[in-house]
Amino acid sequence: MKVIDMDEDQSKERKKNKDHWMREEAHLTQRVQQAINPGGEQAIARLAGQGKKPVRDLIQALIDPGTEFFELGVIAGFGMDYPGGVRDVPCGGLVTGLGKIHGNWTMIFANDSRVKAGTYFPISLKKHMRAQAVAEQCGLNCVYIADSGGAFLPMQADVFPDDGHFGSMFYNMARMSAAGLKQITLSTGGNTAGGAYIVFMADEAVMIEGLAYSFLGGPPLVKAAIGEEIEAEALGGAQVHTSISGGADHICQDQLEGVQKIREILSMEPPQQLHSHRWKDIPPKEEEEAIYEFMPAGVHQAVDVLSIIACFADGIGLQEYKHNYAPGRGDKIVTGKIRIKGIPLGVVAANNSGIIFVEAARKATEFIIRCSMERIPLLFVQNSPGYMVGSEAEHRGIGKYGADMVRAVSNAQVPKIQLVIGPDNGAANYGMCGRAYRPHFLFSTMRARTSVMSGRSAAEVLLSIEQRKRRLKDQQMSEEEAASFKAELLEKYEFEAHPFYCGARLFNDRVLYFREIRDALALALEVSLLKPIPDSTFGNFRF
Repeated sequence: MKVIDMDEDQSKERKKNKDHWMREEAHLTQRVQQAINPGGEQAIARLAGQGKKPVRDLIQALIDPGTEFFELGVIAGFGMDYPGGVRDVPCGGLVTGLGKIHGNWTMIFANDSRVKAGTYFPISLKKHMRAQAVAEQCGLNCVYIADSGGAFLPMQADVFPDDGHFGSMFYNMARMSAAGLKQITLSTGGNTAGGAYIVFMADEAVMIEGLAYSFLGGPPLVKAAIGEEIEAEALGGAQVHTSISGGADHICQDQLEGVQKIREILSMEPPQQLHSHRWKDIPPKEEEEAIYEFMPAGVHQAVDVLSIIACFADGIGLQEYKHNYAPGRGDKIVTGKIRIKGIPLGVVAANNSGIIFVEAARKATEFIIRCSMERIPLLFVQNSPGYMVGSEAEHRGIGKYGADMVRAVSNAQVPKIQLVIGPDNGAANYGMCGRAYRPHFLFSTMRARTSVMSGRSAAEVLLSIEQRKRRLKDQQMSEEEAASFKAELLEKYEFEAHPFYCGARLFNDRVLYFREIRDALALALEVSLLKPIPDSTFGNFRF
């Protein structure tokens, strides 16, 4: 009988992990391709017939040569099931992301007219305003490439009247402009009704002759309202707004000339400054591809988070905080300082099974406060199914110490970034700086599973409730019914916790390939540190 040593077993396990995640990321590639190429070659040909280029081509021409556009919310809008048979809104019908213009990070918005004529659905609005929130939080100028049919009229009650609806886009533009963040619009198509304000509220607006028009009421509405018959160009074309109304500032002959005009406008902006010292970039201790081997294929398998950190942190390694504190409990969260491409930051990382005990919560709270006082950004590596439960944990204060962790996260004013690499359940989502805690950036991976609890736990809880209901009616649930009930719930939770579902609804900013993690974190840190870090003040803690 062959004796297999531990090294051979470990090698097989690592290969199994890598093969699994390569397959999973192939599914991500397919979803991204669906998002960035709606309508295929026919849609691109239709654009060309209108004298237009795909919006990502315009963005690439807008940003500095040799640089890359870091897109946010790429897989937004799938499986939304909106009225009128609209199931998918690829990429939310809107491209948003970060690019450098004359060396300065800039938030870029671009309506993709291939998706329902650039119409704004609820998910489009959410995506637009998430990008505006990042721009405001990080102190970024904004460029809007506008070509939109406005609000999706069949859902007017869901996109027009409320805070967070259509008007909030313009409110945000006004507030950012007042704060000194430039709002620049390039109109490359029609902008009607509320959408016209993307042009009119810009600090400077560029319109393309023969392509762009902007008006509060289009020709059909004008005729219905006052009986006037007029063509779109004569009503609100580029010539009208640059030479008569003054609603726009520059007229260009085609899209690429318009892009160059935007670059010219922003060429006078002062260079951005990083509010942190930056040391020399030292490559990680582990090879880039090693993370595929270290990340267990099973979502609920224990993770050695130190090996994961070694794949994206600079080679100086982790300066760990309280390494020896409460073995078996305190080490469920790893805390310490690292650098990523020379930028220092603190790390709070769920380790092994990721269950947060009292000692781990106390250690994390201390470290979050220390980093806040030192004005060091925080990275939360989330892989936790929740805080420990049971009488022992409750009596020892897991509730109050978990609440202290949540309080510290809520009040820390340093840049915060969350990276989800596994289970992301319950109150651990809160303590580890989930979406509700306003991280500057929130990234997921294909291993992420975000839900109120695991599907297995939810199935057991809901099954016990259903069985109790039946007993009160003198009814009995058969084993087959119980198994079917649990299977249905497991399927539901797996579907809704999956990164595709969460990414479609913008519960994260981007689903990263494992190989992207280091570059994405470095970019997010740099952008987050463009504004000075304010003082952090904390409320009462239940020590």
